Amino acid sequence: MLRKLFSFNGGVKPDPNKGALTREPIARLPLPPQLIIPLHQHIGGTPRPLVKVGDRVLHGQRIGAADGNVSSAVHAPTSGTVVAIEPRLMPHASGLSSMAVVIEPDGQDQRIEREPFDWHAATPGEVRDYLRDAGVVGLGGAVFPSHLKLSPGKAGGTDTLVLNGAECEPFITCDDMLMRSEAEDILRGALVMQKMLAAKQVLVGVEDNKPEAAAALKAAAAALGDASLDVVVVPTRYPAGGAKQLIRVLTGIEVPHGSRSTDYGVQCFNVATALAVWNALEHGEPLTRRIVTVAGNVDRPRNFDVAIGTPIGFVFQHAGLKPDTDKLIMGGPMMGIPLPGVEAPVVKATNCLLASSPALFPPPEPELPCIRCGECARACPADLQPFELYWHSRARNFGRAQEYHLFDCIECGCCAYVCPSHIPLVDYYRYAKSEIWARERDKDAADSARERFEFRNWRAEREKEEKAAKLAARSAAKPAAKPAATDKSPAEGEAAATPAEDPKKALIEAAMARAKAQKEAVAAKNTDTLTPAQQAQVEAAEARRKLAADMVATSSGETTSETATADKPTE
Repeated sequence: MLRKLFSFNGGVKPDPNKGALTREPIARLPLPPQLIIPLHQHIGGTPRPLVKVGDRVLHGQRIGAADGNVSSAVHAPTSGTVVAIEPRLMPHASGLSSMAVVIEPDGQDQRIEREPFDWHAATPGEVRDYLRDAGVVGLGGAVFPSHLKLSPGKAGGTDTLVLNGAECEPFITCDDMLMRSEAEDILRGALVMQKMLAAKQVLVGVEDNKPEAAAALKAAAAALGDASLDVVVVPTRYPAGGAKQLIRVLTGIEVPHGSRSTDYGVQCFNVATALAVWNALEHGEPLTRRIVTVAGNVDRPRNFDVAIGTPIGFVFQHAGLKPDTDKLIMGGPMMGIPLPGVEAPVVKATNCLLASSPALFPPPEPELPCIRCGECARACPADLQPFELYWHSRARNFGRAQEYHLFDCIECGCCAYVCPSHIPLVDYYRYAKSEIWARERDKDAADSARERFEFRNWRAEREKEEKAAKLAARSAAKPAAKPAATDKSPAEGEAAATPAEDPKKALIEAAMARAKAQKEAVAAKNTDTLTPAQQAQVEAAEARRKLAADMVATSSGETTSETATADKPTE
């Protein structure tokens, strides 16, 4: 059946450089002396380590558990001994390190006993949990946990499942070779995903420069006999492999700025992800290996089946890295990132390892001022204004850059590819994005600190009010100190409060009178060593002491004679 195809704006047609990489089948790379398996290999939370140094692990054993729902597990690619759990260099342009489990293979490749999982009878939620624990993530570059994307989502569900086999970037051929060799299992995985999404149809997009892959997929679709499967050959144009661009070509749906394809009933997965889903559910195989294209300045460019955690230097060693190599890139020449060193490991996001040389990729020409020719805007597949984004990013006017939809930029590099002034436009966009993210993190941290401070003040006020309420309650609960006199006349009440009938009050008045008499006698007692004021202080202190003793004696029930004796002036 002929299907109407649509087109997207912009795009370029660079030299594909794929011919030499598809002449030989995929080769299985041997295990290195050490495997460095990063715990964080996907978007979301960092998995928690489940092993410790000295443990022996088996092939397929979980060594990192998913941290929350937006996360995915990590597994051992072979059997061996855990020799370290420490930060190691990651394949990232920043050159930063991340926590990794280092395994020394024992050469036995002993597998863990597989627990049977009947995915046919399981609910969609149980299948998603199983895929999360199997470590299945998107293998097209974004490495988003696949179990999250396999949810029908909003009301109305998913109408179309798009399987991305375009692989438009130069040099990269790992998906092409995978479609040639594993076409039927890829489509079986796609049918499982279709069932989970309750999608009405599955469209597999393959560029027309991959005739062998397209033929293998069409033959597999015919063998499966599912009418909802449709393999569609699309024109070759970079970046047709972008999710929004491929959706536009296959369905005609234009996903606008700030929206997702799921809002329009379309979900997109890479063909390698579909195969990983099938292997996990049908064969119990967690994601521990992937196909990697090794190209560029090497003697034997080829696609290798590589264990995740293999040092990149070990991979290049088998491909024959040439001595004049000046840079290593993970990914293709358009969107790839420079590698900080060959000791960084292969991760789930590694689809291509590219060696650069001055002859293969000449040094960039000097950057010239922007002439506002508009070539970048005509080439932009996301329908943005790259020259406006460039000016605002360079001026650090990040608010204006966001108004021009900075975060809709897919960093495909088409604008920089056609720029006559040789401006590295994508570098400016990446800088602006990182600055905005950093400011957002600082703002979130400041807001969190403010909320903690306000909560602390509120808690202190609450405790203060609670203490005051408790004190008031205790005071109200105490019995009245004086008996009620409601049945007596005011005269009788006054008579009851006379000093003669109130021993404590009489005692206090006597002590005060005594202190007054002593103060009047200070002048006569004055000596050369004490001033009258000092003598008065001494006598007052003595009076206070005696008053306290009298009150204690009275409260203890001492006799009146004892009180009288204490009232005698000292000699």
